[in-house]
Amino acid sequence: MSPPPSSSLSERMLRQLGSTEGDVDTLRVLVRDQDTRRLLLLRVLLDAAEAAPATICPPRALDRLHQDWALLEASERADRAAVRTVLLHPFTGPWAQRCLRGLSGNAPSTGLRADLDHLSALAAAAAIRAQVAFTARLTAHDGLLSLPTLGALRMAPGPADIVFSEGELTVLGTDDRAPVTVHAGRDGTVCSADPRWLPVLALPAVLPGAGPVPLDDVDPYRTHGSGLRRHGLSAATHIDDHERKAWAESWAGMEPLLRIGGEHRLTEAAVLLRCLVPLGPPPGSGPLGNGVAHCSGTRREAFGAVLSSKPDTPAYFASTLVHELQHTKLAALGSLVPLHHEDATPRHFAPWRSDPRPFDGLLQGAYSHIALADYWQRFALGTQRVTHRGLAWAEHARCREQVGAVLPVLAGSAALTREGRILVDEMITLYHRLDDCPPPTGHLARAKAYVVTAKVIWQQRNGSRRH
Repeated sequence: MSPPPSSSLSERMLRQLGSTEGDVDTLRVLVRDQDTRRLLLLRVLLDAAEAAPATICPPRALDRLHQDWALLEASERADRAAVRTVLLHPFTGPWAQRCLRGLSGNAPSTGLRADLDHLSALAAAAAIRAQVAFTARLTAHDGLLSLPTLGALRMAPGPADIVFSEGELTVLGTDDRAPVTVHAGRDGTVCSADPRWLPVLALPAVLPGAGPVPLDDVDPYRTHGSGLRRHGLSAATHIDDHERKAWAESWAGMEPLLRIGGEHRLTEAAVLLRCLVPLGPPPGSGPLGNGVAHCSGTRREAFGAVLSSKPDTPAYFASTLVHELQHTKLAALGSLVPLHHEDATPRHFAPWRSDPRPFDGLLQGAYSHIALADYWQRFALGTQRVTHRGLAWAEHARCREQVGAVLPVLAGSAALTREGRILVDEMITLYHRLDDCPPPTGHLARAKAYVVTAKVIWQQRNGSRRH
């Protein structure tokens, strides 16, 4: 499997990204670089398995890896795009990195066998998408037999023989229940009348010509190793039919509201977003909770995935995508070109966090919040409903004041690279351009008071480390 060619990033493209925008060509430079890295990571994984001692990767496990790799290559010869859908799925990244850590250790790590087993599931899913007949033995873990990007089957832990031929998948488990039959079309759609089959819901494409967006609540690596609760997020969840309908309805109402933020917001969602992962309600929320009503996040190693609890309204769904896709863009940009040489010491004040932030975290937060300030300003100017307008101005004012509090730190850094300086300068230009349409005075005053209060509280908590 050969990686796609990489492309360079021009100064024009860098300036687009600095203003939190980016046309299709610019975004595809980031995508191609991330795709290349993923394919190289998979090749490194196979090399690491071959180099690992037999105590880490026994001969039987290595033989199975080679068989899985051969099935991937056969499937790629039949339908390259189908195989890339599986290999470039966001959560193949966390899985591969977890395997590499296990293979590079001095002793067998907990879960390495199950992790290596997952390549069989990836190869099977790729072959199904490519319509290549095969027979394989997969292993169910935690009550699910996973076929990444397609779905999962509820079954008892243990091995299961699967057979795929002429668009029909048959799963023979170790229990006494009848085999499960799943029909797989050439377009990647899968269906089964058996209630044990849990398909991945496909949300409609954001723009014509783009692919559907999976709502993936079954991939075993979607939150594995993400430290969700450490970052203030909730646990992943499996959603029922009622919740799937609610997500689909919110998604349908989101597109026109995302468009209010500019065509570039639709473009970045169409090019960058590869899947959504539903999270449960955030910690502290609920009828008796005093916490936030929504949480979301991204993972650097899972390019293209947005993890989110279900936003209360389509407008917040749109703003969640704006927010999280900026993290996706900036992380991909930072992988392509270095933006700074600051250390990772957490010492900076950020109005959106209660803890000190490293410089890179400050840059990430400012970048996403200035995009939100721009989005909510456009929303306020474009919406016809008075209640929506008031909400949008309040969100805009808060985000803009938050960014204004940290831009001097970013601009004053002597460790910015040439590319980082261009990026920050464009962020500053956007920040001042927002002044062309200021929010109502009341919203502005409340936003200023919010940031001042946040800094006082932060200094009380972190005074000895403040910067």
